[in-house]
Amino acid sequence: MRLMTFVAALLFLVVPAARAEDGYDLWLRYKPVAESARVAYAARAAAIAPVAETPTLTVARAELERGLAGLVGQPASAAAGARDGVILLASGATPAITGLGLPLQTLGEEGYLIRTVTVGGKATTVIAANRDIGVLYGVFRYLSLIQTGQSVDKLDITSVPKVKLRMLNHWDNLDRHVERGYSGQSIFDWWRLPGHVDPRMVDYARANASIGINGTVLNNVNAKADSLTAPFIAKAAALADTFRPYGIKVYLTARFSSPMEIGGLKTADPLDPAVRAFWKAKADEIYKAIPDFGGFLVKANSEGQPGPQDYGRTHVDGANMLADAVAPHGGVVFWRAFVYSHEQPEDRAKQGYNEFKPFDGQFRDNVVIQVKNGAIDFQPREPFHPLFGAMPKTNLGMEFQITKEYLGFSTHLVYLGPLFEEVLRSDTMARGKGSTVAKVIDGALDGRKLTAMAGVANIGSDRNWSGSQFDQANWYVFGRLAWDPEAGTQAIAQDWTRMTFSADPRLVTPVVSMMMGSREAAVDYMTPLGLHHQMGRDHHYGPGPWVAGGPRADWTSVYYAKASQTGIGFDRTPSGSNATAQYAPAVGACYADLKCVDEKDLLWFHHVPWDYRLTSGDTLWDGLVKHYGRGVAYVDGMEKTWAGLAPYVDARRHREVSDYLKIQRAEAQWWRDASIAWFQTFAKRPLPAGEKPPEQSLEYYQSLKFPWAPGNGK
Repeated sequence: MRLMTFVAALLFLVVPAARAEDGYDLWLRYKPVAESARVAYAARAAAIAPVAETPTLTVARAELERGLAGLVGQPASAAAGARDGVILLASGATPAITGLGLPLQTLGEEGYLIRTVTVGGKATTVIAANRDIGVLYGVFRYLSLIQTGQSVDKLDITSVPKVKLRMLNHWDNLDRHVERGYSGQSIFDWWRLPGHVDPRMVDYARANASIGINGTVLNNVNAKADSLTAPFIAKAAALADTFRPYGIKVYLTARFSSPMEIGGLKTADPLDPAVRAFWKAKADEIYKAIPDFGGFLVKANSEGQPGPQDYGRTHVDGANMLADAVAPHGGVVFWRAFVYSHEQPEDRAKQGYNEFKPFDGQFRDNVVIQVKNGAIDFQPREPFHPLFGAMPKTNLGMEFQITKEYLGFSTHLVYLGPLFEEVLRSDTMARGKGSTVAKVIDGALDGRKLTAMAGVANIGSDRNWSGSQFDQANWYVFGRLAWDPEAGTQAIAQDWTRMTFSADPRLVTPVVSMMMGSREAAVDYMTPLGLHHQMGRDHHYGPGPWVAGGPRADWTSVYYAKASQTGIGFDRTPSGSNATAQYAPAVGACYADLKCVDEKDLLWFHHVPWDYRLTSGDTLWDGLVKHYGRGVAYVDGMEKTWAGLAPYVDARRHREVSDYLKIQRAEAQWWRDASIAWFQTFAKRPLPAGEKPPEQSLEYYQSLKFPWAPGNGK
């Protein structure tokens, strides 16, 4: 069964179906390069030397053949020794490359090199690695050079991933509903598995391998114990077989109460011997079906999920129990730090730090504490989480959200590269200046070897995968940053644009410019100057700064804005919740000082009067209103820019993006008007000159209901 699945998948790879330009091919379109460049590229790729017929090297060769056939319009010959322009794929110290002096020892398990050499008097391009998967990564890189119009004449490229585990987290339920998903159903068709593996799974694996992603969590963090039963383990095994040649391991979320729900026990206490035996047996069962199973992801004691605290135990007790179960198989446990207690605190932003910092150094070596980029919940802008830099004896992994739960779902054009980059380049000052979050994540700061970056996936069953053309860029930039957290996201946007649309600079330059400012624009029209958590209740669609009441104060917008007639903002300085004390002294002192804190974080850390003077000279009220308007104006500019690019983009995708920009423009105006209408009831000040009043009354905005907004949990 597994061999048949792999062969069918490979045939699908080598002989792709003809498709219209609908976004399905992502950044792997392999459209013909310009005629003027085709001859030169073809000369450097005239033949592919024979390779060992391992699953991954077979895939690598097939991908290279597919790419070259599309890009240069001719299949590479197999007559490798007869001409210049040979491409040699080599894994390990094979006889073909042993005399070339290649520094394979520097490449680790997944790195690769691409080098132009002379073999037997013939010009040869070597794509080499220590392991087969590195060769596949190198093939994708080589093809991207041609896609983006770069020279392949004299290559000397070495690339090694800085992060060991580069993961997608799918919040996909077993009935194919996707929590916080805005691109259709789950791509994992559990009902038809394991008997039928959708051929789309191959293209999913190809896309992930092309950007270096090497792990995927198949099911929602709000887990069901059913996913760990024998029928679903068999289904996961079928996916693992399909993904394996692409270097992708599968992981499953583990519901902490599974020993009771599917094991027949009366407790899930992590210190109970029967519970520990259940998890050991379950791990053995999974690894028997999936020998390279990656491990478990756990959400515990958060938002109603069961966990060790239900039994008076700690996160250490729970995580280490599971870690012990998978350790004999080389497995890893990802334990999420997104927790907050049933008791209402004075500041929810402090809870993750308070619950995990005391346990630094007590977690097993195969445990990764997975920490969201900020302390609240994937907001349009948050300061970096204070746990980064605070737990040097613990493996900390980054959790970003690729799906845009708080940034306009899939219809707003918001490139997340600048958000990711802003967090990764933030300086924790944990070991002095230069102790960036990126250095925590890649292990350089504290000498950690088990490193990880996870992204909550935006992938669904829509033909374009992510719900919109430009949301594909967020999947792409996540993978590139997981490989190298210090990479520049503008250069990544340029690569994505060239591969996804065209390498024509008349398109690339304006599109990249548009992308790079899009996240800041969204912050402006949604949550400027450090405001946060101002969206509608439950569905998180649209503005809801008036949201109050309900079961928890910290699920409301008014809890965070603290708007009153005297001012606005959440005081996290020593005079307030003192959350600034959770950062390194130099960082916390700056955040707490009105003369030092960056205005982009002002209202995150400070409650300030409406007449407080910003650096622009505007009062806070006037500046707030202008920020909202600036965000709307940016969307106007994107609409105009995109309209002018019609000659350079196929009609179908151009029309779709145009439609979505119209939606974004209307919703940006809605955010601006509803927010101003609400906050003006406290500020009681006129709008600054030139700013138009809201189009509707506050009562109108408050009356809007969206019971069928996509992406709600189930």
